[in-house]
Amino acid sequence: MKSEEFLESLAAKGPLKAVKCGTLIDGRGGKPVTNVVVLLEGKRIKQVGAKDKVRIPPGTETIDCSRYTVMPGMMDLHIHTAMFNCMTFHNHRVAQFEIMPHLQQMYALFHAQNCFDMGFTTLRDLGMNGTRGLLVNELCAVRDAIEAGIVEGPRMLIGGFTTITGSHLDLIQPRAMYRFGFNTADGPWELRKLARTNLLAGCDIIKTCASGGGGTDKEEPDIRNMTQEELDAIVDEAHAFHKHAAVHCFTTSAQRMAIAAGADTIEHMVFHDDETIDMIIEAGIPVTPTLAHRTDHAIELRRALGTADFVLKKMKWLQPHCFETFQKMYKAGAKIAMGTDMGFEPHMGTNAAELEIYVKLGMKPMDAILTATRNAGEALKMGGKLGTIEAGRLADIIAVDGDPVKDIKVLQQKKNIKIVMKEGKVYADRRPGHDKNVVNVKPGDWKIVDYL
Repeated sequence: MKSEEFLESLAAKGPLKAVKCGTLIDGRGGKPVTNVVVLLEGKRIKQVGAKDKVRIPPGTETIDCSRYTVMPGMMDLHIHTAMFNCMTFHNHRVAQFEIMPHLQQMYALFHAQNCFDMGFTTLRDLGMNGTRGLLVNELCAVRDAIEAGIVEGPRMLIGGFTTITGSHLDLIQPRAMYRFGFNTADGPWELRKLARTNLLAGCDIIKTCASGGGGTDKEEPDIRNMTQEELDAIVDEAHAFHKHAAVHCFTTSAQRMAIAAGADTIEHMVFHDDETIDMIIEAGIPVTPTLAHRTDHAIELRRALGTADFVLKKMKWLQPHCFETFQKMYKAGAKIAMGTDMGFEPHMGTNAAELEIYVKLGMKPMDAILTATRNAGEALKMGGKLGTIEAGRLADIIAVDGDPVKDIKVLQQKKNIKIVMKEGKVYADRRPGHDKNVVNVKPGDWKIVDYL
């Protein structure tokens, strides 16, 4: 038995808890069922069944959610918690020069906690850079502090930027900014070195990009961001260390490069053609749509943050292409795992608005829920642990006041997220008579700064 499996077997021998569910959405795609009991042992789910079929042993702690819809904890597979988000900064361009990485690390934790409080028990943070270099160490420290129980927060998987000089991810920072340290690389062997450096820092995912993007200055989406040989080297290096490679792709040529390289996920839905969609489906590679970042609301938030007019116009121009690509990929049967690309905007914690966009674009509400549960777990290659409520899975569970199958918007209000549980522990409890939150400060109570 591997050491990790041994430790997990010990964790399973914890105290018993029983969650009484009014309605259960188990994350497997079937119809919701009523009057169900979920029996937990330690961090894992021990049994799921009708309330008259599950025996609750004497002394078992009971969590009464009989008035609510119980479902798996949600996941956002494309987020950037260390960006200078609109909920904490007036102007991202000013802030990124004034805020040291040590403080931005604290904001990253705060941003992650806001998502956790809203039922997002797992975040795949796909990295960030700053005026003083890559923030891989800082983000891994946030992940590890949560894992160690020093602070409360979601399960986090951290990506490390591994890109060429002048890439889309390099241009998140101003073009004329002085670059500190080994942040970008060129050529397959130098990129292997950067990947290894990020892996040494502890990242879980290698994040790279094969095309230009939408949220940066003076750069068009169809600019190739590396050669096939370079991309092959990066993905190979990630896989050599048993890690995943997530590839930013706006164009069909970038998507095809990612397929050829053996990418684990394709990031963003922007441009498409039918043949490339068929190739993605045949390869079985999950795609994260990241549509919340493309809405008019997001564009206006970005405007208020001081974003250049060129970028705003580009974001608006890309919008209909993104929505059409989503509709085409969904109809064709692509594997879709929810991701928002939340960074500068929208507000951290509003992740579930992404699901409303999917539904408005024609996705069935249950399918939308699956993108943030079962599909996300499978995209992380953790389908045996996360994404569904069934025996043997980790007990990541939320209780919702309302029926998200009938109204997906109920997931967007904090008052509706009654229980947030991760690995069998309740972190938020807003049922009547309870007042437990991850984040107790309310919007407007903290100072939104440009500089200190």
